[in-house]
Amino acid sequence: MKNSIYFLLIFLALGSCKPKENMVYMETDRTLAEQQVQQAVFEGSRLQSGDLLDIKVTAFDEYAVRPFNLHSMNQVTATGEGGNTSSTQTAPPGYLVDNEGYIFFPVLGKIFVKGMTMAQLRADLEQRLLQYLSDPLVSIRQLNFNVTVLGEVKNPGQYTSASDKVTVLQALGMAGDMTDYGDRTKVKLIRHADGVDQTHIIDFTDKNITASPYYYMQQNDVLYIEPDVIKRKSANVDPNRNLAFQIGGIVLALASVIITLAR
Repeated sequence: MKNSIYFLLIFLALGSCKPKENMVYMETDRTLAEQQVQQAVFEGSRLQSGDLLDIKVTAFDEYAVRPFNLHSMNQVTATGEGGNTSSTQTAPPGYLVDNEGYIFFPVLGKIFVKGMTMAQLRADLEQRLLQYLSDPLVSIRQLNFNVTVLGEVKNPGQYTSASDKVTVLQALGMAGDMTDYGDRTKVKLIRHADGVDQTHIIDFTDKNITASPYYYMQQNDVLYIEPDVIKRKSANVDPNRNLAFQIGGIVLALASVIITLAR
C-alpha cells in the first residue's frame, strides 16, 4: 500500500512537470534544404482612407515652394492698417485621406492616393510639381500608422508607430511579448485588403519568418495570439476540480504518514 501511494505521488509530480514546447522564436527550419531563403522585401504600407500624412515640398527657390506646404501656412495672418495683426488662421496638421481615397493638395487640387505606397505618392507629386518648380523634392511621413495586438500578450491594445516600417516581431515587442501561454506556431494576422478582411497564419517558431510576405505590417493590421492547448484546457476545467486535486494530495500525504507510523 505504501509503495503504491509513493508511485502515485511520483506520477502526479512528473505529469505536472511536463516541459512546454514551442517556446523559442525562430528555432525551427521549415524550409527544404535545397530552397534558398530570402529576406522579405519592404515595399511600404499601402495608403488607406483615414491615413494622415505629413507632406513637405522643398526646392532651391524657397519662395516659390511656399504655396505647396501646409506648414508654411500654419500661421496665416491678416494685417490691418498700420501693420497690426488682426487675425490668425491655423492650417490643418496634415493631409487626411478621405473616404474616397483622395487628398487635397495646395495648388494641385484633388489627388487620388488610396492604394499607393508613400514612395509612389512621392514620385507622383514630384512629377506634378515639375510644371511649377524646377527641382522639387517631396518628403512624406505617416502620422497615424496603427497596428493592434490582441490575445496572449502582456499588454494588448492598439499602438501607433512613428514609422510605417514595422515587422510582426516589432509589433509583438510593442505589446510586451507573448505570455507563456501564447501559441507561437499559429499567430493570426488579420489584414483588410480589397474590401474584405483576410486572415493569414504566421509561425513565430520558424526561422524563415523573415521571408514571409506578411513579415511587414500594413496600416491597421491586427495580430491575434491564440492561447495554447494548456491554457484552453485550464479555462474549461471546473474551478472546484483544482481544489479537489489539492485535497486529494493532502489526503494521500496524510495516509502515507499514518501508514508509516503504524508500522
